[in-house]
Amino acid sequence: MIEQVAVVTGAGSGVGRAVAVELAAAGWRLVLAGRRAEQLRGTADAFPAGTLPAEVVPTDVTDPAAVDALFATAAERHGRVDLLFNNAGTFGPAVPVEELAVEDWRAVVDLNLTGAFLCARAAFRQMKAQDPQGGRIINNGSISAHVPRPHSIAYTATKHAVTGLTRSLSLDGRPYRIACGQIDIGNAATDMTTAMGAGVRQADGRIAPEPTMDVADVARTVRHMAALPLEANVQFATVMATAMPYIGRG
Repeated sequence: MIEQVAVVTGAGSGVGRAVAVELAAAGWRLVLAGRRAEQLRGTADAFPAGTLPAEVVPTDVTDPAAVDALFATAAERHGRVDLLFNNAGTFGPAVPVEELAVEDWRAVVDLNLTGAFLCARAAFRQMKAQDPQGGRIINNGSISAHVPRPHSIAYTATKHAVTGLTRSLSLDGRPYRIACGQIDIGNAATDMTTAMGAGVRQADGRIAPEPTMDVADVARTVRHMAALPLEANVQFATVMATAMPYIGRG
C-alpha cells in the first residue's frame, strides 16, 4: 500500500494545526508548512502517540521559490504528494474600505490568493508527474466566500476568488486524476475567533457575540474529504456554528 502524504499550509495554529493532527491520527504522513518553525514543531508535538513523524518546513507561501522548495522537499523525502490542504491565510485590518491602505490590501491578496495559487500550482505539477498519477487539493475558503462581514473587503474578495481557483483546478485536474474541493468554515473556535465571544460587528452596525464550534469538527470534515477515492469529490462543503449569523446575514 502506498503511503499517503499530505502537505498542510498554515499548519502552526488554528484550523491548520487541527487538520494536521486529525490527518496524522488517520495515518497520513504530514509535511507541515508555515512561517514559524517553533509553531510547526508545536503542531508535530501535538500528534497522537504512535503516529508517523512529520516534516517541518518553514515556508513563506507568498514566495514562489519557497513554495517550490516545499514541494520539492516533500517529493524528495516521501516520493509523492497525495493531498494539499491549502490553508494559509489572514483577515487583514478590519477597517472601512476608504481607510484600507493599498499595502494592506496587497498583503491579504498575496497570502490568501497568490499564496493559494502558488501552492496549488506546485501541488498540481507534482501530482501530475508522480506515479501513480493524481492527488487531491482542498482549499480553505470561508463563509466569506459567500457573504461578507462588515469592513472585510480584502478578505472577502480573496475568498470569493479562492472559489474560482477551486473550480478551475477541478476542471483542469480531471485528465490527471487531480481532484479539488473547498471547505468554507464559519466560526471555528481558534485564536483568530476569540473576539467573537466578546462581540463582533454585525451587518446592522451592532456589536454582538457570536457562537463558535469546535475546530475539531472542521478537522473531521477535512479528513472525510481527504479519505475519498479520487473518483469521488466533495466539491464544496460548508461547516459552521449552527446558530451563527450566516443564513440571513445582513
